[in-house]
Amino acid sequence: MSKVTVVGAGAWGTALAIQAVRAGHSVTLVARTAEAVAAIARNHENGRLPGVRLPDSVTVMDQLPDASDLLVWVVPTQHLRTSLLKLRPPAGGIVICAKGVEVGTHMLPLEVAGDVTGDRPLAVLSGPNFAHEIAAGLPAATVVASVNADLREQVRVAFGTSTFRLYGNDDPIGAQLGGAAKNVIAIAAGVVIGAGLGENARAALVTRGLSELCRLAVALGGRAEAMTGLSGLGDLMLTCTGMSSRNFSLGHALGQGRSLEAILAGRTAVTEGVATAAALVARAGKVELPICQAVAEFLSGRKTLDQSISELMSRPQRDE
Repeated sequence: MSKVTVVGAGAWGTALAIQAVRAGHSVTLVARTAEAVAAIARNHENGRLPGVRLPDSVTVMDQLPDASDLLVWVVPTQHLRTSLLKLRPPAGGIVICAKGVEVGTHMLPLEVAGDVTGDRPLAVLSGPNFAHEIAAGLPAATVVASVNADLREQVRVAFGTSTFRLYGNDDPIGAQLGGAAKNVIAIAAGVVIGAGLGENARAALVTRGLSELCRLAVALGGRAEAMTGLSGLGDLMLTCTGMSSRNFSLGHALGQGRSLEAILAGRTAVTEGVATAAALVARAGKVELPICQAVAEFLSGRKTLDQSISELMSRPQRDE
């Protein structure tokens, strides 16, 4: 039995804490405030994952425990730096479970972690995983990407069960870019359906979006084949096809004419694609990302929906 510490008591952090218990480990779940700790302890349930009972064996705290065999950081990308600086994790490997690009620095999550914590083993966990399904024990698979093979194996042991299959790879850049870009493309897919543009348009957009993912990965030092795996195509399929996806549902509401401000005001969970869109385009530099560019311009108010669609559809004809 290992001591697994999950930092971040949102829906995904809670689901991973439950999964680590299911895999036979001792688990500490670190919440942001003492009030959140008290609420979870009182109800044996996290309001971010309603209807799911937290195992009694999970210890909930608002600080890091004295000792852990594995630290799992489940904090949104835009808050990752702050949380690492606040909690100051001890030496050892860290698994980052965040998808996006940091606004301002344009860093990927592992780059942010390395910038704060220095030279240590790092991994990213990324894949087509809805928290409520993982918590319920439904069959799923994900990717743990790291250049450190020992850390990849440690993560497999920490979370792997008969219902949750973990695949390792040594391309963390590709895995992170897939996780970031798919959220942006999911917003576009939601807009398409919300605006009534049809399934043909969504299929074309998602397919061309996958091409953008491949170009981006290769240009920034990853591998194109990572984009056809779980952290690329798999996650793209999940987030572009249903209202359980925060990014798709936000795009759907935008397509129906609601304002971005009104949508975000009614949400407590972070919709990563909103902050990521412009930061991803900036990080990409000269890499051609017409869909991601269109989403960034639409979200910022620089282009209307009609203008964005017109520009995408009037791009020069060429071979696929």
